[in-house]
Amino acid sequence: MNWVQSIKNYLAWNEQEEKDKAIILKCIDMFDDILTRDNDIVHITSSAFVVNKNRDKALMVHHNIYNSWSWTGGHADGDDDLLYVAIKEVKEETGIQNIRPVIEDMISLDILPVLGHKKRGNYIAPHLHLSVAYLLEGDEDEPLFVKPDENSSVQWVPFEEIDAYSDEPHMKGIYNKVISKIQG
Repeated sequence: MNWVQSIKNYLAWNEQEEKDKAIILKCIDMFDDILTRDNDIVHITSSAFVVNKNRDKALMVHHNIYNSWSWTGGHADGDDDLLYVAIKEVKEETGIQNIRPVIEDMISLDILPVLGHKKRGNYIAPHLHLSVAYLLEGDEDEPLFVKPDENSSVQWVPFEEIDAYSDEPHMKGIYNKVISKIQG
């Protein structure tokens, strides 16, 4: 199934996801470069909520740009295999190599605002990330490493402590939504 069909088939969890899904589909119809950063207004990103085997901790990185603990993820950069992008980003940002999807379908669909910032010496204007996220499992005993150009720390965070780690109110809501889905 292609990525657009996956988004169309995604079953929204709540009103926020229903509205975000409708806007994401509208953006896909409006722009032909939505999978790339060539679209400097709005583009697709793929993230991962990585859990341990016991499903009580999430693998998080301290993100340099946002100065907050967050899930891993990145830009599609033209790749339409969004699950692959999410897995690749986990490996690059944390060092974990043994990653597997808990489910193949997306776990979260969100529109994320990005404020203007500097990256590698260049100014990046404010824009929107059309975020698809996947639930992945990693081995808590695997060594972790920091990717200094993107994060300053990597660690497993117990679910009940995620709110204390994240400094982004809109992301706390997303993490809690995903945890609610996991705990069913």
